Amino acid sequence: MKLPALACDCHVHVIGDEASYPMAPQRHYTPGPAGHDDLLAHMARLSLERAVLVQPSVYGFDNRCMLDSLKRMGGSGRGIAVLPETVDEDELAHLAGNGVTGIRINLESACNRDAGAMRDGLALWADRVADFGWHIQLYASFNVIEAALDSFRNLPVPIVLDHFAMIPAAAGLNEPGIRRLLRQLGEGKLYVKLSAAYRISARQDQHRVPGLAAALIDANPERVVWGSDWPHTSRDPGIAATQVSAYRPIGAQDLADELGAWLGTEALAHRVLVDNPGRLYRF
Repeated sequence: MKLPALACDCHVHVIGDEASYPMAPQRHYTPGPAGHDDLLAHMARLSLERAVLVQPSVYGFDNRCMLDSLKRMGGSGRGIAVLPETVDEDELAHLAGNGVTGIRINLESACNRDAGAMRDGLALWADRVADFGWHIQLYASFNVIEAALDSFRNLPVPIVLDHFAMIPAAAGLNEPGIRRLLRQLGEGKLYVKLSAAYRISARQDQHRVPGLAAALIDANPERVVWGSDWPHTSRDPGIAATQVSAYRPIGAQDLADELGAWLGTEALAHRVLVDNPGRLYRF
């Protein structure tokens, strides 16, 4: 599929060199370097002109690597930060002035399956980030998302759900929790990212992903965005958290193929890759 001008990858991570950007000691895995120049090469391979940099869990609350890359991107990048409860309004304003448009609550990287923790996080952050026009991005298991769905409706900010809302590809689309999520998506309060199908599907279920993408798009084509999840982090089994895990071998052609399978038409591609990100991330 030929991508439209101003196409945006709404989910990438930047991993800098260890000397300049040390990782959090309590991290759950260690990725190798995938720096700013590598990001630009990824974007060039797919003819992407914009990208949203998501703070990876390995850096904890230290957003410097993401922010440094955003500065080098000028107006073609936006950032999603991870922040401590103690952050003050001056720091939030500084981040907003440097391209940050949202905050991420990440429960899944720590295997936290407590829906109460999600509700607490939403209650803590929603009013604070609403003042800056931000949104809240959630990475959590579908069971956690399902349990917290009712708390999304009355929030003063949009909610963005990572990686197909973590709906298992093997699940039936008529399951009650999935139908509830699709209804809320249709109401326009949520956004869902079509990204990282490998996080929701075993090999035998990969053929089901286009159907899930279609169901999400049908529910509300104005509330769906796409992300590559570059550089495709993984956790190698049986090694220490401080040992380097290899990236998943996902190439540009793989990503192009999934875009063709999930979006199909030029009109839909323009909406999902240009119009929707432009509105959500304020490009």
